[in-house]
Amino acid sequence: MKRNVRFTTDMGEAARLASLVVSLLWLLTSGALASDTDTKQVTFEGAKSEHKWTLKDLNPELPSDWSTYNYLVMEFKVSSPQRFFLWLYNDDGGRRLVIQPFGQNVWMRASMPLAYFKGRDSKGFDLASANNRPQNPFFMNIWGPFGKLNAIEALGVIMEEPVGKPTLEIRSVKLAKDDPGSEFLEKLPVIDEFGQWIAAEWPNKIKDLEQLKKNWGEEEKKLYSGEFNYCSYGGYMDKKAKATGFFRVEQIDGKWWFVDPDGHLFFSTGVNCVRSASATQTEGRESYFAALPPADLMPRGPSAASGPRSRSASFYSWNLLRRLGPEWQQKWVDLTLRRMDAWGLNTIGNWSDQRFYTLQKKPYVVTLRGWGMETGYLGMPDVYSDEWAKSVDQSAARQCVARKDDPYLLGYFVGNEPPWPGREKDLVDMVLAGSETPMQRELKAFLEQGDTPQRRKEFVYNAFEKYLNTINAAIRKYDPNHLNLGIRFGGHVSDEILRMGRLFDVNSINIYDYAPTVEVERAYKLAGRPVIIGEFHNGAPGDGLGAGLVQVRDQTERGVAYSYYVEQSAALPALIGVHWFQWLDEPVTGRRDGENYNIGFLDVTDRPYWDFIEGVKATHKRLLNVHSGKEPPASQKAKVQ
Repeated sequence: MKRNVRFTTDMGEAARLASLVVSLLWLLTSGALASDTDTKQVTFEGAKSEHKWTLKDLNPELPSDWSTYNYLVMEFKVSSPQRFFLWLYNDDGGRRLVIQPFGQNVWMRASMPLAYFKGRDSKGFDLASANNRPQNPFFMNIWGPFGKLNAIEALGVIMEEPVGKPTLEIRSVKLAKDDPGSEFLEKLPVIDEFGQWIAAEWPNKIKDLEQLKKNWGEEEKKLYSGEFNYCSYGGYMDKKAKATGFFRVEQIDGKWWFVDPDGHLFFSTGVNCVRSASATQTEGRESYFAALPPADLMPRGPSAASGPRSRSASFYSWNLLRRLGPEWQQKWVDLTLRRMDAWGLNTIGNWSDQRFYTLQKKPYVVTLRGWGMETGYLGMPDVYSDEWAKSVDQSAARQCVARKDDPYLLGYFVGNEPPWPGREKDLVDMVLAGSETPMQRELKAFLEQGDTPQRRKEFVYNAFEKYLNTINAAIRKYDPNHLNLGIRFGGHVSDEILRMGRLFDVNSINIYDYAPTVEVERAYKLAGRPVIIGEFHNGAPGDGLGAGLVQVRDQTERGVAYSYYVEQSAALPALIGVHWFQWLDEPVTGRRDGENYNIGFLDVTDRPYWDFIEGVKATHKRLLNVHSGKEPPASQKAKVQ
């Protein structure tokens, strides 16, 4: 079968030769040069579409015992970047990986570690880093279920709610002990100079800079504010309570509210990751890109997306330079604030550019760091160490003292999506298997009084409560003025974890669903604190991008889904804010952990998704009356297919 291999001129000679040799060796040794008659092609239709093959159907040479191999190697092509589930079956059930392709209409080789079908590893300090695993042309979610691989009978693929009858072609399935690498096998480069997927077309795809400039000019006519009756802090002008000079919370007539520094009632509508850069890895993938942005466009510091300049690039930043010129950084800040005012967004959300913090033009939140999550056990540090307690105090002082008098600070988040809930056994095993530490000594002494699964779980919960109490006390010591917004619990949170929300001023949870009603009501019942949703989103598969964690059919339905989610939230007495994840689309070739979702208010070319934004604006105009109980929430649900 013919292979098309192209290299961009900025690759070094050694890199070009090495890549060519690897590709040729794989072709010669893998049997991948099979005829087209060996290709399996399926079409996904219906609410849940499954296709299944015996091993003999896929490759007569495949053994049933996979326990001595390390990689499942497949060559496939998809017509849509929609995720699908890859299942391995034997007589005691199935094992699953979630596959999220980058782009569409290009053959790729996927080398998947079989260990991910057997169980999770110990990596990660939050849910994303614990569950996402990047590969060059796709990324995987390690969600399970897991199991042994010693009697595999069949392989299957499942796609839920397929949009537009997408197809999957598989032309090679093999096992390997050594990793042949995952790569695109044709049509290189796959990303154009604007950061768009080359091998697909869509109505608003940019063909040249003149088209892009025209679209940018049209946006200027739509950026006007004043439709939401907000005060300078984003609170409602006509609703007053006691002013204290800082944000606080209060229950009024059975409804919880933020109250802004001037005493206006405030419902927080925020967006996370409001940044001028969105990085994707380029090192080792140079041939994927028709052209690369100037290296100096990648900003340094906490506002950067991630990765050293030499290893990553931000096409979004390059498009901002094209639009705004040499002073694009400051002009981007000004444009972003105008957009947020025009769309009714009153809060700068998590992980955003720190320049917004000092402008005193819009309320913002800060996630505090320095608690040892990155070096602990699945995000749990050694809370029994005296050195840890000292580091918490120092971190709180460093981050809080300078902010304690800022009226625009809505409050602090103290963490994000710890991945160990539900994995308490793994955490205990890690502590016991490690070197001697204060936490290990405490654990062994605790288990000497009785070693049962329940007591092991109890130890972890006790350690977590100590963790939170230590952090909360340090924050209050250095900043008595601002709200503690909680730890942004994520995933399917147990009752025991949600009860920890009683330790905060506001209980924060990240809820990815079409509506959060059940989880918000459960959190309030268990903790008794008002609730803020730290993350939610929806997306549509297409343009080379995945749909995100909650899928709808298209951009219009994204607006419908936003209205339904936010208004159903606002109708709950305990809910006082919702923060969208995130400001702009993720890169087609993935961020650091691989995610490449269509979840932005803006695409990579700095153009708003107008159909989506119309739904956003309509909802924000209604929020005061919905939360006050004067109007019912939106009842129309989005179409997902």
